Amino acid sequence: MKIVEITENKKEYLDLLLLADEQEDMIDRYLGKGKMYVLNDNGIKCECVITDEGSGVLEIKNIATVPEYQSKGYAKTLIEFLAKQYRGQYSVLQVGTGDSPSTIPFYEKCGFVRSHIIPNFFTDNYDHPIFECGFQLVDMVYLQRPL
Repeated sequence: MKIVEITENKKEYLDLLLLADEQEDMIDRYLGKGKMYVLNDNGIKCECVITDEGSGVLEIKNIATVPEYQSKGYAKTLIEFLAKQYRGQYSVLQVGTGDSPSTIPFYEKCGFVRSHIIPNFFTDNYDHPIFECGFQLVDMVYLQRPL
C-alpha cells in the first residue's frame, strides 16, 4: 500500500472525485489550490484533496473510495496519513460534509467532533438537490480533530 501526492493531471481522477462531490464546478473551486493524495493498493482505491484554510486549519475538501473497496479502511488510512504528515504544521484537521447517517459516524470514528454548521450550503451552492442515504442534504456540517 502506497500513498502518493498527485501534482499534475488531477482531473484524471474526476470519476473518483465526483463520488464525494457530484458537481464538477464545485470541485474546480478547490482542486487547483489543493493538494491531492491517492492511496494505491494494487490500483487506486481512495483519493483526497486538502486545502490550507489559514489559522492553522487544514481541510479535507474531498475524500472518496472506489465503491467496491469501501468499508475496508482505505479512507481511514488516508486520514491517519494526513494527520501524521501535517502534525506540527497545522493545529486542526477539518472536514465539511452533509448531515448524513453514512458520513458523520465515519468521521466521528476517525476522531472528529462536530464544530459548526453552514446553513443551506448545499441548497445555495449546488444546481440540483443532493441526496445521500435517501435524505436531502441542506446544511454543511463541519467536524474537526486536533493534529
